[in-house]
Amino acid sequence: MKKRPFVALFPLLLLVFVLALGGFSLKKGHTGVTPAVRRPNILLIMADDLGYSDLGCYGSEIKTPNLDYLARNGIRYTQFYNTSRCCPTRAALLTGLYNHQAGIGKMTDAEDQPGYRGHLTDNTVTLAEVLKSAGYQTAMVGKWHVSNTTVQKNPQDQLAWLNHQKDFGDFAPIEQYPTRRGFDKYFGNIWGVVDFFDPFSLVNGTEPVKTVPKNYYHTDAINDTAVAYIRSYAKTAAPFFMYVAHTAPHWPLMALPEDIAKYEDTYKPGWDVIRKNRYDRMVKMGLIDPKTTPFSRRWQDDLSWEANPDKEWDARAMAVHAAMIDRMDQGIGRIIKTLRETGQLENTLILFLSDNGASPENCAAYGPGFDRPNQTRDGRPISYDLKKQVMPGPQTTYASIGQRWANVANTPYQYWKAESSEGGVRTPLVAFWPAGISAKKGGFSAQVGHVMDFMPTLVAVAGATYPTTFRGHTITPTPGLSLVPSFQGKKAAGHEALFNEHFGARFVRSGHWKLVSGSRDTTWQLYNLSADASETQNLAAQQPEKVRQLAALWQQWAAEHRVFPKPGKKN
Repeated sequence: MKKRPFVALFPLLLLVFVLALGGFSLKKGHTGVTPAVRRPNILLIMADDLGYSDLGCYGSEIKTPNLDYLARNGIRYTQFYNTSRCCPTRAALLTGLYNHQAGIGKMTDAEDQPGYRGHLTDNTVTLAEVLKSAGYQTAMVGKWHVSNTTVQKNPQDQLAWLNHQKDFGDFAPIEQYPTRRGFDKYFGNIWGVVDFFDPFSLVNGTEPVKTVPKNYYHTDAINDTAVAYIRSYAKTAAPFFMYVAHTAPHWPLMALPEDIAKYEDTYKPGWDVIRKNRYDRMVKMGLIDPKTTPFSRRWQDDLSWEANPDKEWDARAMAVHAAMIDRMDQGIGRIIKTLRETGQLENTLILFLSDNGASPENCAAYGPGFDRPNQTRDGRPISYDLKKQVMPGPQTTYASIGQRWANVANTPYQYWKAESSEGGVRTPLVAFWPAGISAKKGGFSAQVGHVMDFMPTLVAVAGATYPTTFRGHTITPTPGLSLVPSFQGKKAAGHEALFNEHFGARFVRSGHWKLVSGSRDTTWQLYNLSADASETQNLAAQQPEKVRQLAALWQQWAAEHRVFPKPGKKN
């Protein structure tokens, strides 16, 4: 047998050396993780604008067998929080900080305020940077959306760029791209909104992808690139960390005809029937307790489905939304299959969540401009139909599900994306890791968590170190808490308090009490989540002292975290 040269053995010897020093030898009193043969691969998958109840394992009628498999063999979290919007959640997830601390208090516009730089600031370190420092191979596919967007001053130039008819170079400052923030490999969209059949701001590493194949569909490309990366990593000794950031099911509603066909009749019964069916399934599976999470009336239920003049269009819109989720799940199935075929599934920690609640936005009302084209690459006009006469689904129309369906997608919670009500900030989270999770398979965890908790969690399971300085910059300590105890079925103390603010919408949660206000109505409302997780009974008038106490907590947090609430809207 041919001997392997020493240089080929060096990565393996290096890994053994790291492990011998305690790279994953987590001693008693550290985190309580049961040591594995090797440190786990880590796969963090995030959906975009997915509603709380949009997965089969969270009560949906949408077919998600692969995510359901992960849930049946892992843990579902019932009280996990995001920051209510795409880029702020990504900032908190990547850095282990509140999003204002990381520089993205609103969107990716550069503003002259510390919490609103519109990109990940120098006081931050990303998950990729931390894990790479611990010997992990790192990769990302999909939506980045945490860098300043480069916009052309001339609106016609901007549209020509969005239409793939002119080239104006980099989509953001190169130093803010994923490969400059710890990722060895990257394929995806730098900006937030994409045409799923021909996405703008698509790059490979730092190089723009100038053309895509005729049969391109972005969700498939994201999943298939992840599969290719996993196969390449299977040939190496070092573990990998991969961040798969889907754009589905964010508007525009674009899906493949065969996927839409599966749901062409599903939503014809209407908003109320689907919402009640989802609620009943959630109760039956034990995800919610009807005594503490009462069924609430649908938002704006003044219009019945029977009286809705746009029933056909609305049913089709939700069918496309479902098709986009279905397609994402199909690709995640290919990822799971690849991990199994390469012998890596058992010792891969997979985390799946959404960046915020389902979106209420009417993207047709915005019209073309900024991040929305007015033509396809080959010159076909794109419809922004406000009268619901052009059916959603194909590349030539920009449409979204709207407020009523968003409320249904977030069953049983109130409101949606960009609001601090539970429908905006509570996310499904599935954790799967056969070699490292000893909690009951298919069970639920009520640990109150936040996307910033991924940093201490992954640091713990990877045997990594969260730095105090990085590349000459002082790094802000993470306020996140490890989820590792929940992997063992243990009850952890969790956060004493959690906070949020986005375009004036805000909340503070302390214990079972939650104080919340909206982006338009800034009046504080008070809810007891242990008895009313659906936020149906405002107790502010009965508990004025509790309101004052929690409001003072929020003001203190805001002052310490560079929060300057400003009214307004961004898409």
